[in-house]
Amino acid sequence: MLVNMKEMLNYAARNNCIVPGFNVFGYEDAKMVIDVAKEMNAPALLMTNRDAAEFMDIKYYGALYRAMALNTDVNVCIHLDHGKSKEDVVKAIQAGYTSAMYDGSALSIEENIKISKEIEELCKVCDVSLEVEVGCVAYHEPHIKVEERLTEPEEVKMMAEAVDVVGIAIAVGNVHRMKEQKANIDFKRLKKVDEMTKVPLVIHGSSGIPNEQIIEMREYGIGKMNLGTTLRQAFGYTIRDFTRNNPEEFDRITLMRQPMEEMKKVIRDKYHLLGW
Repeated sequence: MLVNMKEMLNYAARNNCIVPGFNVFGYEDAKMVIDVAKEMNAPALLMTNRDAAEFMDIKYYGALYRAMALNTDVNVCIHLDHGKSKEDVVKAIQAGYTSAMYDGSALSIEENIKISKEIEELCKVCDVSLEVEVGCVAYHEPHIKVEERLTEPEEVKMMAEAVDVVGIAIAVGNVHRMKEQKANIDFKRLKKVDEMTKVPLVIHGSSGIPNEQIIEMREYGIGKMNLGTTLRQAFGYTIRDFTRNNPEEFDRITLMRQPMEEMKKVIRDKYHLLGW
């Protein structure tokens, strides 16, 4: 069943669980997310990040993911991650996405709110859920030039009061694309942010957060955690090892089977960790 993100995030934030938002790159990982969601009786959130959008036009992802969503009885949301402009969000809506993030994190809070409000009005007409970012989450990769700016609680309050959004992404020590679980969450800041709004919070860069911190974070009004690196590692490392051990194998379907199973294990583990 194809849905937007609003109800799944609200449910999670009220019930001390968190929806895992998985960055997926095609049929193989999207199928594993949906299969595990069915096992868990949980929602599935398929996200397209900037790498995927640069690799292939999102209209093709949208057609694939919509077809998969419409052929299952689990709730499936298709979400554009880190849209940088109104045009990015419009393109996602035209491609059939039911949710989008506008990333105005590089702007002043006033300008971020102004543009977010314009996009919110567009999304509302199309029944598309909107996520925004307040503060700026850093990247672990040095070639991506993004300066970390930890979220100010008052700015979250300003955004929540001005714009009707379903989730607000925040920076509280989380970092994009960490390959090891070495992030250090600022729980004092997270608590203050949580107290400022009833809008579900969103944590990007969740692959790098230690498990014990993730469990603790379930108590802080978080609706969604983004996970990408951990799936890419499971897929990439497994296919690398498989081809090393089977140098004569060339069939695409055979090459994909074991990486899909390893991704499925990771997905299942993350659902359990997030309270499902």
